[in-house]
Amino acid sequence: MVTAAAIWLTTGASAEAPVRPPLTVYAAGSATGVLQAMLAQYSAKTGQQVTLRTGPAGLMRERIEAGDQVDLFVSANMEHPRRLHAQRLAGPVTTFARNRLCVSALPQVGLTRDNLLDRLMDPKVRIGTSTPGADPGGDYAQQFFERADAVRPGATAILKGKAKAVVGSRIEEPGAAQAASAAEGMIAREVDASIGYCSSRVTSHDATVVKVPVPAALAVPIRYGMTIVLTSRNGTRINAAKRLGTYLRGHEAQALLAFYGFEQPTAAGHLLPANSPSPHQP
Repeated sequence: MVTAAAIWLTTGASAEAPVRPPLTVYAAGSATGVLQAMLAQYSAKTGQQVTLRTGPAGLMRERIEAGDQVDLFVSANMEHPRRLHAQRLAGPVTTFARNRLCVSALPQVGLTRDNLLDRLMDPKVRIGTSTPGADPGGDYAQQFFERADAVRPGATAILKGKAKAVVGSRIEEPGAAQAASAAEGMIAREVDASIGYCSSRVTSHDATVVKVPVPAALAVPIRYGMTIVLTSRNGTRINAAKRLGTYLRGHEAQALLAFYGFEQPTAAGHLLPANSPSPHQP
């Protein structure tokens, strides 16, 4: 029997014709905009068509475990792709990008860098987060709350007691209606402030809310993990997915990250030139 590990070791990243049907990428919803831009570039350059499906990374991982046919997975954390790798459903995990945690608030909250914790602890300010477990964004929010006690004793219990999960509990169908602005979305969810990423799905600035990075003392490290999914057991598709993964970690694609508020991998995650071998970072 040919194992997933054997397929990974015996497939290379040589140039080949585009595969059909198109490659399928599952990814964290927060990476939607930048991945759409990267994949459009890749398809124009290589002729390889790619289908992108995004949603809460934990739920996307579960879909892969349940048997969805996927070729590459990008998560908003390292844990979900590592779990797939541990089950031999995916190859080694590498860092795709970094992000930061931000607080977005309606203008009337009066949020600034200096008063961020005070405003969040105000009993009148309603806090929204993503869903812990299903979405890494919710997990990062909980970690932020847990760090708050070091700055303000008692803050963790207050923040966790106030916050409610308002997004990230399900995978939206493609083409689902989106709020016209961040403020409209927050009003619809009945929150005044939300804990989320500093990145955005679009390159334009949304002036309807105030977005402030979490102070360094409370910051949570955020790394996006990427892995090649091996469940197709098809060496040709896995080769094609490796070529795509190499491109996504190369200079041309990574140059797009900053336009969407992401940061490039550093130090242990050096950028790869577009024609380099597929990354094998464990």
